Amino acid sequence: QVQLVESGGGSVQAGGSLRLSCAASGYPYSSYCMGWFRQAPGKEREGIATIDSDGSTSYADSVKGRFTISEDNAKKPTAYLQMNSLRPEDTAMYYCAADPFPWRCPIPTINSVPMDYWGKGTLVSVSS
Repeated sequence: QVQLVESGGGSVQAGGSLRLSCAASGYPYSSYCMGWFRQAPGKEREGIATIDSDGSTSYADSVKGRFTISEDNAKKPTAYLQMNSLRPEDTAMYYCAADPFPWRCPIPTINSVPMDYWGKGTLVSVSS
């Protein structure tokens, strides 16, 4: 059984930084797309950063230049999200997702395909 567990959320002031982690267990495939999504109250869920098994990354315009997705080559699949220069509009529940198909990774494609595995989310709150 595949399990994804997010950690690292919290409260921070605008301009601050947080690092989210997503640990996957029981993942049976060598190929993957790992993605970070977020959903703010009253808004649709959006994919914001992805990384695939070839190391290719993709970002939403809203986080480009501020957020960085990475992985631990010794613990694949994993996904970290370094979030810098946080803004109040970054406040949301952040979810990690995984899928066996790297072609689903590019943003915005990932917003219209069903990811197979999801974590329960971690809350990020940014105050002004």
